Amino acid sequence: MSHVSSRLPLLLFFLCQNGCAIQLGRPESLWLLWAIPLLILFNLFVFRAKSRALAKFAKVETLARIASSVSLPRQKLKSSLLVGGIFFLLLSLAQPKWGFHWEEVHREGVDIVIALDVSDSMLVEDAETGGQLTRLTRAKREITDLLDLVTGDRISLVAFAGMAFVECPLTLDYAAADLFLNAMDTDIIPVKGTAIGEALRVSLKALENSHEDSRAILLITDGEDHSGQALAYAEKARESGVRIFTIGIGRDEGAPIPAPEGGFRKNRRGEVILSKLDETTLQKIALTTGGRYVRSVTGDMDLEEIYLQGIKTTLENQELGSRRRQHWEHRFQWGLLLALALLMLEPFLSERAPRPEGEPL
Repeated sequence: MSHVSSRLPLLLFFLCQNGCAIQLGRPESLWLLWAIPLLILFNLFVFRAKSRALAKFAKVETLARIASSVSLPRQKLKSSLLVGGIFFLLLSLAQPKWGFHWEEVHREGVDIVIALDVSDSMLVEDAETGGQLTRLTRAKREITDLLDLVTGDRISLVAFAGMAFVECPLTLDYAAADLFLNAMDTDIIPVKGTAIGEALRVSLKALENSHEDSRAILLITDGEDHSGQALAYAEKARESGVRIFTIGIGRDEGAPIPAPEGGFRKNRRGEVILSKLDETTLQKIALTTGGRYVRSVTGDMDLEEIYLQGIKTTLENQELGSRRRQHWEHRFQWGLLLALALLMLEPFLSERAPRPEGEPL
């Protein structure tokens, strides 16, 4: 009995997750059913301990007369009601569902390309007070928070330095986008520099098949445009109806760029190279396309505000497809009802044996 009970959680989990017409909202709760065999063993121990204690208290003949008013089957029934009530209570916690109907789910949203600067200057550790995080690490964390916020929008990732590449095409799979984001680092693009114009060109190409009024580019950089084409591609974005929201990271005085071998990068004259933010260009890009520019000194980019008050309020949602989805019916209330019935019945069941007819009170 205890051997079968100990395997019950595993059996239920296997049946409900492998082709059974029952689904569980919280299958991990089935592990609480391990308490049932323990409770059964505890009740058996209590009954045996009680019998041994009574055997020491009196002789068999005397004990039979004393215990004649107590029904052992009723005691076992009360224990069974208690165990059964707890079993159905734990089972309802797993949120069982069976029976379903099909429903049509329509997806609407906007298309957002996040262009992230992965040049060496993004390794500067001034992204927060105390210099504990690099600019790139802070930016990636902010983007991860944004991926947790978006619903129904397609996201694409573009990495750029001296060149730009689409790391993740437009997708509704935010978990996949997050995996691509984690892999983005300063060594994925061999060409050094900060080609903002190239980043905008690749980002616009990633949005070619999107609805005209439902496209946005989120540009995050800490440098100045080395290609000299940023404003030209901003004008193309305006003509295509794409809004660009720019985020500039860095301080007015600039910051030295870390060198792979240690120290800081220097020019041919031995002078430390400072990475400076070209705020003017970023402001013009945002102004040209009807977007918005945000300056970040401490690494707090406030992407949530940009997304909710900038992108979602200025762009129109587009139909991104539809699919059929099974909607399962919750049935946990049945287990809860049985549990309450058993637990409420148990206190009202007397342990006293029925008195034979004609026996004096």
